[in-house]
Amino acid sequence: MTTKPRVALLIDADNSPASKIGLILNELSTQGETNVRRAYGNWKKSELKGWEEHLHEHAIRPMQQFDYSKGKNASDMAMVIDALDLLYTDKPDAFGIVSSDSDFTPLVMHLRAKGAAVYGFGARKTPEPFVNACSRFLFLDDLRAAESDSDAPGVERSAPLRWSKAELQKDRKLVELLRNAVHSAEDDEGWSRVNAVRQQIGNQASFDHRNYGYSTLTKLLAATDLFELADEGKSNVSVREKRAPRRAAAR
Repeated sequence: MTTKPRVALLIDADNSPASKIGLILNELSTQGETNVRRAYGNWKKSELKGWEEHLHEHAIRPMQQFDYSKGKNASDMAMVIDALDLLYTDKPDAFGIVSSDSDFTPLVMHLRAKGAAVYGFGARKTPEPFVNACSRFLFLDDLRAAESDSDAPGVERSAPLRWSKAELQKDRKLVELLRNAVHSAEDDEGWSRVNAVRQQIGNQASFDHRNYGYSTLTKLLAATDLFELADEGKSNVSVREKRAPRRAAAR
């Protein structure tokens, strides 16, 4: 019997929207069993009132942390201490860190250095060092809109956030990442399996195609209009960079 990977979810409630917790847990369920669920904050604050029903509904343990001095948030430090304690005692296979605060970057780097995967969740404003330190990072602003390409009846959706071809091609870091991954995974005929490309990207960067509004990596590659695809719609779909058209020979 194969044991599911164990995931510890730690939430910076002062810095995260309660309304997204269901989506976060759904995402983590694809990685393993989230058997540790904790949310940190000063629960005497009226700003955290909206979390109450979500804590009960999703069996999340509220971790009380008073603000010892005005203007300072002690919850972050308590969350870091607990993460390290879990790392060396319970030894989960992965951590889910919900916050948009770059102060957690050293923690994430340490957890990954010790062999734990780290799945980050935060707002678009999250600083790049924190995003890049995670094994994968999902922007909560876009998470619902990127879940599916179809408009399911009865499901509230945010405004369309799918990046256009022009926007994708303008993102030099994205284009370089995709091109390098495709070239690294190519076979003798110059084609790369999309699954191999996905693995190459995962080895290089904290990346998720849904942050660009596409439900699959294949659809993102196609949307850039920089690659051609073979066997699209099949499990063995392949990709290669489009070749520049040959110029007609001068007469």
